[in-house]
Amino acid sequence: MTATTGALPGIAQDAGLRPIEEVVVIGSRSREGRTNLETAVPIDVFNAEQLTSTGRLELNQALAAAVPSFNFNQTSINDGTDIVRPATLRGLQPDQTLVLLNGKRRHSSSLVNINGSVGRGSAAVDMNAIPISAISAVEVLRDGASAQYGSDAIAGVLNVRLKQDREGGGIDGFFGQYSTEINAADRNASDGETLKVSGWKGLPLGEEGYLTLAAEYKDREPSNRAGLDPRNQYPETPLSSGIQDPRNNSFNRLNHRYGNGNAEDFSFFANAGLPISETAELYAFGGYQDREADSPGFYRRAGDATVDFRSSPRNLTEIYPNGFLPTIIGEVTDISLAGGIRGNFGEWDYDASVTFGNNELEYSVEDSLNASLGPAVTQTKFDAGALEYQQIVVNADVTRDFDNLLPGLVTLSFGTEFREENFEISAGEPNSYIQGGYRGLLGVNFTAAQDPEADGVAFAGGSQVFAGFTPQSEVDEDRDSVSLYVDVEWTPNDQLLFGAAIRYEDYSDFGDETTGKFVARYDITESFAIRGGYSTGFRAPSLQQQFFTASSTNFIDGVPFEIGTFPAESAAAVALGGQSLDAETSDSISAGFVWRTATNFYLTVDFYQIEIEDQIFLTENLGGTEVEDVLTAAGVTGVSRVRFFQNGIETKTTGIDIVARFDLETNDMGSFEFSAGMNFSDVEVEKVPVNTVIPSLTLFSRDNRLTFEESAPQDKIILTMDWRYKAADVNVRATRYGEVVDPSNNPANDFTLDAEWIVDLSMNLAATDNINIGIGVDNVFDQYPTETPAGQSFNGIFPYSTRSPFGFAGRFAYLRAGFEW
Repeated sequence: MTATTGALPGIAQDAGLRPIEEVVVIGSRSREGRTNLETAVPIDVFNAEQLTSTGRLELNQALAAAVPSFNFNQTSINDGTDIVRPATLRGLQPDQTLVLLNGKRRHSSSLVNINGSVGRGSAAVDMNAIPISAISAVEVLRDGASAQYGSDAIAGVLNVRLKQDREGGGIDGFFGQYSTEINAADRNASDGETLKVSGWKGLPLGEEGYLTLAAEYKDREPSNRAGLDPRNQYPETPLSSGIQDPRNNSFNRLNHRYGNGNAEDFSFFANAGLPISETAELYAFGGYQDREADSPGFYRRAGDATVDFRSSPRNLTEIYPNGFLPTIIGEVTDISLAGGIRGNFGEWDYDASVTFGNNELEYSVEDSLNASLGPAVTQTKFDAGALEYQQIVVNADVTRDFDNLLPGLVTLSFGTEFREENFEISAGEPNSYIQGGYRGLLGVNFTAAQDPEADGVAFAGGSQVFAGFTPQSEVDEDRDSVSLYVDVEWTPNDQLLFGAAIRYEDYSDFGDETTGKFVARYDITESFAIRGGYSTGFRAPSLQQQFFTASSTNFIDGVPFEIGTFPAESAAAVALGGQSLDAETSDSISAGFVWRTATNFYLTVDFYQIEIEDQIFLTENLGGTEVEDVLTAAGVTGVSRVRFFQNGIETKTTGIDIVARFDLETNDMGSFEFSAGMNFSDVEVEKVPVNTVIPSLTLFSRDNRLTFEESAPQDKIILTMDWRYKAADVNVRATRYGEVVDPSNNPANDFTLDAEWIVDLSMNLAATDNINIGIGVDNVFDQYPTETPAGQSFNGIFPYSTRSPFGFAGRFAYLRAGFEW
């Protein structure tokens, strides 16, 4: 597949307006090329200008603002998930959407989300590793496509097309910050200062080739929406002399950080093509990103240095007399490189390529300590280890048109793909994970009355907020897979289109899968067509899900527990009924219509239903006397609770996508583009597994069940108007996010986040032929989600839920300027 940029042949354009239809390169392998309104399945195309019409600088954020069925939550205090944040399509899991770059499979992130965020248990592609400044367009295929493209394409496919230019270039500067009134916290904030500088340049390669280079630097300061901490920071009767409760308010009670963290990244991408004959072209593309970001944890109070019978103490007042806020630092290094040759041999088109991708996440912890080492060890910064995922893909695709097999035209495509993957976990330095055995000092950290044996209670081991990976957690696993596919399209006449595909894929670790797809389209008139399809799909268990191993301290209702995350085939998992992971499978149907007129108007309506079986999930933190007895019998020690990945969830997702657009050219008022996108969806968990060893054990809680069902808004509406008048371009976007539920295992603690409208406004002015300046405000009216109930907001410290589909950051204002040549 080849990205398409520049002028689009065969597409009528009105003066001053962008094309209302665009040629797509996914969903169909037709050699003739189809537009997004000519396909048998729904496909949206968003060019770079549309993606940058707001102040959202990350690709996931920009897509969430443009695609009604695409959602991206703001996470906070969620470990590595704050650094590599997942997104969802059609309410499904982040790893159930296939991501392509220039039509080639993109590698996933090394991170597996193991905490309580949306997408818990998934290891998805890090979309934000691709800078918007390098992008020409993004295609969103909203239909199952495993038979065409392989594993992961259950919810759909995203194809990111890089810029493809042999001349021209540009430099852009951006600065913005939040300016907001946080009603729930009773304070104002001006923070989150964000600076971005980007540039691109098109260069000729030979007489017809191209080399497009793009670079971007982005620096984001943190934002904080936490409330003041009203709790007593020190013991009521201090055991350590000289420490008093700060009732004179000298203590800064804004001691938590709740919002976007620090993030600084540099990206460089290149895209090249060079014809080597009249029938063949060499091509290559790739990119590099270095990102450093942080994720703060819970504040450790001075009072956490003493025993309260609930936990091992977490602070040493000799090092942090007033408490401390430990912070996880993640450095992400993402590298990709692809190269190949495409062309035609006689009547056959071919495309052969090799793609390499590597994603590494190195963890460190700052402003922390390992309390179990005692006050003599004053180390506050730790190397906590690393995750790394690598992928190599070799594929070949062949296509030919036949006009003599059947009436009309038949397009036959077939191909093969070989994929090799590797996943590694590297241990941190010893002080980041060891239990040093410090048990406090009599009369300082504990009293004989608290501990009749006067033996103290062991302080928490490992670096606070994120214990390093242990040598026992180290992993170096790989696998390979090979697939074969056949794809046929038949257009008997100008009104009918049929398509069918079948793919066989065999994995070295869990086995094989065969998937199929059938689609059809009937153009009843030149203006009105109906379309639909049926497909089966699958998603192979990721190496991250199969082999992730870690031991850490998790807080459950404020009480810390040593949690072990084990592979499905480990002794701990098998003892509790765990089995080897298998592929998720799906059945999808879609049906809809396309209505377009000669007056630059179109409307598409598509119904869909997706049923998924054997969905992979991460179990609850399993503990209790029965679990401990089973683990002890299996020889598993050192953890009080365990969790592991398993198959067994069945879901059914139904929904409707509606997209409309109308372009208007006036004589006196310039040109207008009006668009509307709507998604109405419902996810239902139809089956959850029952533990075979301890039937009373809950593997998949009510909380996680409702996260599957209610984490994405059941309705989302995006209304956009773009007005161009002389040198000015004004964009107004209003987005309605429907209700979502922040769930709990206790139904009494569920609370609903009400539907909200978020309005964005921007204006760009062409000061000269080469210089553009702009100003904009996202969330003009400074809307916040429904406040978290008082009893569930951690003493008012976390006043808003991370389940909010539009975040909880408030109003964001920005300026931008660009120079093009």
